[in-house]
Amino acid sequence: MKVAFDKPSWLQRLKPIFQGFDLPLLFIVLCMCALGLVNMYSVGFDHGTRFMDQLRNILLAGFLLFLVAQVPPQRLMSLAVPIYTLGVFLLIATAVFGITKKGATRWLNLGVVIQPSEILKIGAPLMLAWWFQRREGQLRPLDFAAAGGLLLMPVALVLKQPDLGTALLILSGGLYVIFFAGLSWRLILPVLAAGTIGVSLIVAYQTDLCQPDVKWVGLHDYQKNRVCTLLDPTSDPLGKGFHIIQGMIAIGSGGVSGKGFMKGTQTHLEFIPERTTDFAFAAYSEEQGLIGCVALMVGFLALIFRGLVIASQAPTLFARLMAGSISLSFFTYAFVNMGMVSGILPVVGVPLPFISYGGTAMVTLGLALGILMSIARSRGLMQR
Repeated sequence: MKVAFDKPSWLQRLKPIFQGFDLPLLFIVLCMCALGLVNMYSVGFDHGTRFMDQLRNILLAGFLLFLVAQVPPQRLMSLAVPIYTLGVFLLIATAVFGITKKGATRWLNLGVVIQPSEILKIGAPLMLAWWFQRREGQLRPLDFAAAGGLLLMPVALVLKQPDLGTALLILSGGLYVIFFAGLSWRLILPVLAAGTIGVSLIVAYQTDLCQPDVKWVGLHDYQKNRVCTLLDPTSDPLGKGFHIIQGMIAIGSGGVSGKGFMKGTQTHLEFIPERTTDFAFAAYSEEQGLIGCVALMVGFLALIFRGLVIASQAPTLFARLMAGSISLSFFTYAFVNMGMVSGILPVVGVPLPFISYGGTAMVTLGLALGILMSIARSRGLMQR
């Protein structure tokens, strides 16, 4: 007697691969990518091949998102220590054998030139989430101190390069993990109070502190100059203050509805420096105006909210900490980039996700979103 078995179709074979994907998150990401591509075409059509290169970068990030989403959070947790260790080792190697450009030693030649600090944007939160998962149910103040040490090691190495922007992103990503792990407000509030007092004193005594012969402890001269330029960009309008002034002019000239697609005069007359990278938000604001800026901010808020929903429903402490850290990291990226372009924060090299051009930034974005999607899938599959 012969028994016939139905052969599964290609659709049936592919269905498990896509099962559990978080559709709201995917929809938000696709909308943000579309917005970024439209802006890149507008501001970069006369800037070489930036549009096509950014399209390639987004497709690569999408492929990484899909690939990482297939890896369960338990497997990601097992990779935390190797990724963190590799990242720190490469940072040390960069300090010894790295490539120096414009006074900064941030790159390492391994046959291909890489920037090891990018690994720690993901590696540091992974390591801290792994640490708190191991200590779940028996956390003591010493465990938070150990987590602080694990975080400060790569931050210090990146600051030494120097790269303040990347160090800030690594620090914030790790601090979000520590916060969600249960760090007491009694420890957070004094730091916030000290920071507020310090900023107030700098603003109050900027004239004396910004004198050329005054050295700021812990900061390089160029970092001091960025803060002083922020406080008074008109002191050097054609030099150090040029970026901030032109960014503010572009944002203000956009008005409510903007100048229109491909019609930004500040952008296309090349008054805005780095209009496709660090200052892409200024070019976007000029052409899309307040309405476009609100739409962009709503997109980021939706992405952060959806990520926090995924974090709240995650099955393990590790997954909750990672999802929470990744979600709030989008706030850090957006706040710092928009703040520096609009003149409320010093200029640092922090890209605006989906909007700024950059291959490395898009790869990091794809990995982060892939981890978030992996956590969402693990939640959905467990519920089934």
